[in-house]
Amino acid sequence: MGKRSVIPFGPQHPVLPEPIHLDLVVEDERVIEAIPSIGFIHRGLEGLVKTKDFNTMTYVVERTCGICSFQHGMGYCETLEHIMDVEVPDRAKMLRTIWAELNRMHSHLLWLGLLADGFGFENLFYQCWRIREKILDLHELTAGARLIFSVNTIGGVKRDIDEDKQRTILETLSEVEKELKVIEKTFFYDYTVESRLKGVGILSKEKVHELGCVGPFARASGLAVDLRKLEYAGYSKIDFEPITSNDCDSYARCYVRLKELYQSIDIIRQAIAKLPADKTLSTPVKGNPKGEFIMRVEQPRGEAFYYAKANGTPYLDRIRVRTPTFANIAGLCEMLKNTELADVGLLVLTIDPCISCTER
Repeated sequence: MGKRSVIPFGPQHPVLPEPIHLDLVVEDERVIEAIPSIGFIHRGLEGLVKTKDFNTMTYVVERTCGICSFQHGMGYCETLEHIMDVEVPDRAKMLRTIWAELNRMHSHLLWLGLLADGFGFENLFYQCWRIREKILDLHELTAGARLIFSVNTIGGVKRDIDEDKQRTILETLSEVEKELKVIEKTFFYDYTVESRLKGVGILSKEKVHELGCVGPFARASGLAVDLRKLEYAGYSKIDFEPITSNDCDSYARCYVRLKELYQSIDIIRQAIAKLPADKTLSTPVKGNPKGEFIMRVEQPRGEAFYYAKANGTPYLDRIRVRTPTFANIAGLCEMLKNTELADVGLLVLTIDPCISCTER
C-alpha cells in the first residue's frame, strides 16, 4: 500500500462556477475516498416563508436555481394547488409541459458545452452554447425572460403561446434538431472523447438504486426512473419512454442527455399539437392554504421533491425542497473511488451538479 494523502478539491472547479468542495483521500494518483463538504453558500430560502406570503414564495422558489427555475416554480405551484384543491386548466397544463421541456433542453445543452470544455474541445463547447442560445431566444419569446420565467402562478400560468409563436418554436426546433446531429458525431464517435469517457466513473445499477441516485445520472446506469411518467402537468397526454443506457459510465451519461434533447423536441411537438383550444390559463384562487402535500417533478438533473405545510394564513409553516444534486452527491462520492485523480474534475461534471440548488 502506497502513502495516502488528503487533497482538497474545490471550492473552485476548473469548469463549473460552483463552490463544490471534496476532500480526496488519494494513494499515489488514485482516489481511495471522497468526502463532500456542503454548506459554503447556504442561502436560507426555505426560511423566507416566515416573511413572504405563499403567492410571493413562487418567485422565491424559482430562484433556488437559475438553470432549473421553471421546474422549481411549477413544482411549488402544483404542491399548493393540491393543498388548495385547485384544478388547473388543460391549456395551462400543456403550456407548462412545453416550457418544462424547453428548460430541459437549455440545461442539457449548457451541460454538454461544459463537458466539451472539460475534455478540452473548446470549439465543441461554443457550438453547444450557440445552439442553446436558440432555446433561450424561445424562452424570451414565449415567457419574456431568458432564465427566470415567472410565468407559473398558483392555479395555472400567466402567459399564452399563440399560433405565431408556436410556429416559431417548431421551426427553431427543426433547426436545432439538424444541428444536434452534427455535434453528436463528435460526442459519440470521436476517439479522444471516447478515451476520456468510456469505462470511466462506472457506477452499477445496483449501487445507483441503493444510493437513491436520480435523473440522467441514474438512467445512464440502467435505472428507468423518470418522474414525468407520474403524469403531472400535461404529461398524461404525451407518449414517451425514459431513455436509459446499461453502460453505467461517463459516456452513458453523455449519451442519455444528448438523446433526451431529441426526446424533448418530440414532446414539445406533441404538446403543441395537443394544445387545447380553450384559452383559459388559470383558475382563480380564493382564501389561504391549509394542509400539507408532497410533490415530485423531473427536473433536467433529476427528481426534485417539494413539501409544503400550510396553516390557513398567508404564510406557510414550512416549505422543504430536495434537489437532484443533493440526491446524487452520494453516488458521486462512490463513483470517485478507485478513479484517477486527473479524472476527478470531469467526473464531477458528469452528475451535472448544482451546488446552489443543493444549498438552498
